[in-house]
Amino acid sequence: MALSFDLFGTLVAVDRPTEPWDAVAAALSARSVQVPDDWEAAYRSAHREYDRGREAPLDEHVRLALASRGVEVTEETAAEVVLDAFDSPVTVRGGAVDALAAAAQRGPVAICSNCSVPGLVDRTLERAAIETRSGHEFDAVVTSVDCGWRKPNPHIFESTADALGVGLADLVHVGDDARTDGGAGRAGARSILLDDHSLPAIAEQLREGELC
Repeated sequence: MALSFDLFGTLVAVDRPTEPWDAVAAALSARSVQVPDDWEAAYRSAHREYDRGREAPLDEHVRLALASRGVEVTEETAAEVVLDAFDSPVTVRGGAVDALAAAAQRGPVAICSNCSVPGLVDRTLERAAIETRSGHEFDAVVTSVDCGWRKPNPHIFESTADALGVGLADLVHVGDDARTDGGAGRAGARSILLDDHSLPAIAEQLREGELC
């Protein structure tokens, strides 16, 4: 058996910008990049079509939105901008550290997270220090922006199972969102939602072998 955990809303809580275009604008201005007068409209408009279930990388979206208004930035700058804009204080949810420690005693463990900002999951994990506090490292970190697919698309769960060296039938995914994380069950894995089982309860079930 292998386990994967959703990150945002499951293991950690973060403060998301209520007006993300303003957060991005501030990060652009900090780098002396001209912010278009109608930036909100540009940010909220689509500038490329993506296949159903595909991730739309936010740094690419910002770069295309700026280009639509005649402002050019490098891929590196766009990536730095969105990472700074969405980097925020992190709170580790109660039971998260214990759940990881218990899961690591049962088999390989991964993060399986929807995130359109490159590098944000890694930075969040570093700030949360869940691995350090639990004494166990994640065996794999799978994000939608890296693998190209968003939960509930089956491909991201397949990528997670592959990264852990197991088949989908041997993967248990823990998350807080029935629509996205519940896709694990529809893909052939098993999904456990926090609405039904708290993190402390999951940790206890793992220690007792009830999820094996």
